[in-house]
Amino acid sequence: MKGHIRQRSPGRWAIVLETRDSDTGRLRRRWHSFAGTKRQAETECARLVAELTGGAYVDPSREPLAAYLERWLEHIQGQVAPRTHERYGELIRHHLVPLLGAVSLAELDAMMISCAYAKALKNGRKDGQGGLSPMSVRHLHRVLRHALKQAVEWRLIARNVADLVKPPKVERKEMQTIDADQTVAMIEAAKGTIMLIPIMLGALCGLRRAEMTALRWRSLDLDQGQLSVVASTEQTRAGVREKETKSGKGRAVALPAILIDELRQHRIRQAEFLLQLGVRLTEDHHVVTGEGVSPYNRTR
Repeated sequence: MKGHIRQRSPGRWAIVLETRDSDTGRLRRRWHSFAGTKRQAETECARLVAELTGGAYVDPSREPLAAYLERWLEHIQGQVAPRTHERYGELIRHHLVPLLGAVSLAELDAMMISCAYAKALKNGRKDGQGGLSPMSVRHLHRVLRHALKQAVEWRLIARNVADLVKPPKVERKEMQTIDADQTVAMIEAAKGTIMLIPIMLGALCGLRRAEMTALRWRSLDLDQGQLSVVASTEQTRAGVREKETKSGKGRAVALPAILIDELRQHRIRQAEFLLQLGVRLTEDHHVVTGEGVSPYNRTR
């Protein structure tokens, strides 16, 4: 068994591994693409020859990356949340496939991925109005790394070339917050509107939007001044679904007196509104209702 390298273009090499078929004696060649210096290509060639000799060699797959990513999406569907799966599909079909989909798993290398990320930063938006943000490209990188890790486990490729690529740096911006006076002003402005309870739950209790929309009356104890966050919602193509909280664990939140009073009044208004529709309010009803199902019929 032996191997050698051939230069295809500056910085790009073909690694050729040669073996003899044990039955026919015919020479068989295996080709690998590599990006880097000549010395790096020689080192990689030596590594592949050692793997071939030791029986650890993985014959690289000629399957196009686009086809493999579709197979991978199908594989992980039951392993991630529906919205996460949809997001992976969007990143793959709208960005990774147009950039790299025609390349085979065997030919994919770190330089190709780096060039694809640079292109995405420059003009990667679907509407053609500029490039993706560094954070979006980092999301592409995470998905590609995850997918190629599975390809290694399936022995379609010998190593995950995405591990050799550094995604763009994201500049952290200082979070903008509002002070106590601004919070009071916001609550006052929301009184008499459908937004009052969501604003108070967010500002005074720290609930996320998805947690608010999953909150049911059975999770509130107004006498004890406490609520339990046990679920959240997510929007998918099939509609809104309820799921466990992000951490997978519930948490108890103390209710300020001002919010307890507003919740008592809100419950009365909601019960009266539902009664007009011929529905009796139960502990299973959501605290925060959507537009068109509002107990508020006026604005301030």
